[in-house]
Amino acid sequence: MQATDLARIATTRHTCKAFDPARKIAPADMAALRTVLRCAPSSVNSQPWHYFIAESEAGKACVAAATKEGYAYNTPKILNASQVVVFCAKTGFDDAHVAAILAQEDKDGRFPSPEAKTNQNNSRNFYVNLHRNELKDDAAWMQKQVYIALGTLLQGAALLGIDACPIEGFDAAKLDAELGLRERGYTAVVLAALGYRGAEDFNAKLPKSRFDEASVITTL
Repeated sequence: MQATDLARIATTRHTCKAFDPARKIAPADMAALRTVLRCAPSSVNSQPWHYFIAESEAGKACVAAATKEGYAYNTPKILNASQVVVFCAKTGFDDAHVAAILAQEDKDGRFPSPEAKTNQNNSRNFYVNLHRNELKDDAAWMQKQVYIALGTLLQGAALLGIDACPIEGFDAAKLDAELGLRERGYTAVVLAALGYRGAEDFNAKLPKSRFDEASVITTL
């Protein structure tokens, strides 16, 4: 990819307001986006997430049920999208999850020596305990990681020419209940509808609007 391609994606991608229900994402493209989600970056490789991908009509209806009271304007986006990703964060950063991360890193060959493994474990536990025990903001910290994954997905979708709509307008408690998330140790944080714009997508016809570079970037 050239730098001009990256700039073009940044300046042309938009939040899709209406999807064409007849157009579906190709399996190969969806497989690539699943990889993007799985490999998203996170603080100290914490990976405090789980993704539900609704692609059947029943699955999308289950997600859409969380928008019907107070967020009905988002219901058609979910029902007409090709797929909808439910981004979930862990409700607690437990020691078992920390151990599972370390075991996976070891299996994947990330430690050239026992000392490297110990150092990585100590470093991760420092930050986990900082947020869990001292700052007591571990829920917010984990949700920040989920939003990194959301941003990664939006850029990946745009690279493949797939339209997307991030959605915060839904009843998280209702969706947690619909999917049984709390019982699994997760809570819904944000959604992303994926697919291709329909004729009613008014946002596709509007110019992109952002502050100029001097207003938001300072070089030191």
